[in-house]
Amino acid sequence: MNETRIPRPEHPNPQWERKNWLNLNGEWQFEIDNGVSGEMRGLVEAESLSGKITLPFCPESRLSGVGHLDFMFCVWYKRVLEFSEEQLSGKRVIFHVGAADFETRVWINGKSAGLPHIGGYGSFEYDITPLLQVGKNIVTVSCLDDVRSGRQARGKQSESYASCRCVYTRTTGIWQTVWLEFVPESYLKHAKILTDAENATVSVQAELCGKGDFSAEVFYEGKKVGEAKKQNLSVHGELEIALSEKHLWELGNGRLYDVVLRFGEDEVKTYFGLRTIEFCGMKFLLNGKSVFQRLVLDQGFYPDGICTAPSEEALIQDIELGMKAGFNGARLHQKVFEPRYLYHADRLGYMVWGEYGNWGIDHSTLEAVAYFLPDWLSAVRRDYNHPAIVCWSPFNETWDYGKIGGSSLKEFRTSRQNDEVLRIIYEQTKLCDPTRPCVDTSGNYHVVTDIFDLHWYEQNPEVFKAAYDRLSTEGVLEDRWHERQTWRGEPVMISEYGGIGFQLADNSFEAGRMSNWSYGKTTSSYEEFYARYEGLTTALLDNPMISGFCYTQLTDVEQEKNGLYDYDTREPKFNMAILSEINKRHAAIED
Repeated sequence: MNETRIPRPEHPNPQWERKNWLNLNGEWQFEIDNGVSGEMRGLVEAESLSGKITLPFCPESRLSGVGHLDFMFCVWYKRVLEFSEEQLSGKRVIFHVGAADFETRVWINGKSAGLPHIGGYGSFEYDITPLLQVGKNIVTVSCLDDVRSGRQARGKQSESYASCRCVYTRTTGIWQTVWLEFVPESYLKHAKILTDAENATVSVQAELCGKGDFSAEVFYEGKKVGEAKKQNLSVHGELEIALSEKHLWELGNGRLYDVVLRFGEDEVKTYFGLRTIEFCGMKFLLNGKSVFQRLVLDQGFYPDGICTAPSEEALIQDIELGMKAGFNGARLHQKVFEPRYLYHADRLGYMVWGEYGNWGIDHSTLEAVAYFLPDWLSAVRRDYNHPAIVCWSPFNETWDYGKIGGSSLKEFRTSRQNDEVLRIIYEQTKLCDPTRPCVDTSGNYHVVTDIFDLHWYEQNPEVFKAAYDRLSTEGVLEDRWHERQTWRGEPVMISEYGGIGFQLADNSFEAGRMSNWSYGKTTSSYEEFYARYEGLTTALLDNPMISGFCYTQLTDVEQEKNGLYDYDTREPKFNMAILSEINKRHAAIED
């Protein structure tokens, strides 16, 4: 039932794919509502809005056809859908939104589909069956969005009118695929797949709606390698499956198993990878073997789609660019990446850290938990089955939260993080997924964490090396924030470093560019760049107490020009063979 010739036509979630679905990307009616008066003005009941937009792209982007770059406090969407009696007979219709920023309401034929969804990164859905009718139906969506409110996580969206330093163009409203699923009255709601690589078994734990027989068939490269079935289940079903063949998920080779789940007349296709991850002392072990995490920071921004990749090929390209530069994974930064990206990371054997775009939320108050936790846990729940994810990181750099008070900008105060916010969210993440390490807040300020990771953009390789050498020679971890956080012997990673700026002395490379922000002193020749890159990177690879690094960053993003690839073209700025050779050097901890 999928249409063609629409943007991002592929199924948005290969982890949960049905045949009977309808992609709703493409042209919708659209209206900006900066007075947040749309409901009072009758936009819910209205048959039309004043403008148009192309989904799934945000209105700030060129691909949306809108390109509005100023603040938008509320936006509205509307589309007419028509259904035949055959389409609706004996079916339930589920309305899905991949992601929308920030507070989203949905109406069908003027009636509310349910409670608002709060959060800008998690996927959500509504069962709209009772609201539909044969023939014409009007879908209306509104999104409230205020990145300066303190109650919402904005990630790397700029709080100023324009982008600056390491924050970029905003993303308002819907920014991932919208689609419908047509399911039987009894259907599968969700499934969690727990793998046991040592014993070559998997457990499928499913949430069920209705009653019926529940079964699973597992295939490897088209050959059936396991199956299980239980009869007459409801609410919850669990199957244990022994695999006749054992193929491990490894770096550079995903070796994915395909799964067909059936509940009554419902059928869902999914997959899993068989692997183990753990820490042994400072060593990160993948399938029992020590692996140094050679990660690159990936912001997931695109010049024409902002937070939304213009195509599936663009998602694949970013992974391949990282691999070409000698990285074995990426830290997915200040954004929950879409399942389609994660699928290709799974398929290609590319490790990733799953992170939330926490900047902007006031983490000095316990109220932050209410706004943050549900959307974050929905992302963990959705993405649990992806073998490529090897770590969760709900927060990044929880700097003291600043507020403006009174009538003068001089009346400025900052509030420290509420440690209970970080502790609660760490513990809830571990309850939802005890199989992966969780970093409470990457960089600073740690409260309780499985990995003690640090960020440092020191540009002098000698100073950088001397500081971290103390870890192996004296057992002392050099930490600029030691007054705010305490290392208790956890595995250590330097999860942000480098950020090396580059601009040739003759200005030929950056000719015509209006800004060129990076960390520290910009390098002005290729020789200088390679020397600094090698010095900083080998300082970490040669340290037997450091388990991994993450270099900043994969591509330039808008004015931030410290990427290894150009933002607009994704073309390499440097000789990737040289960087790959450096990155792939043997790490001392792998001995």
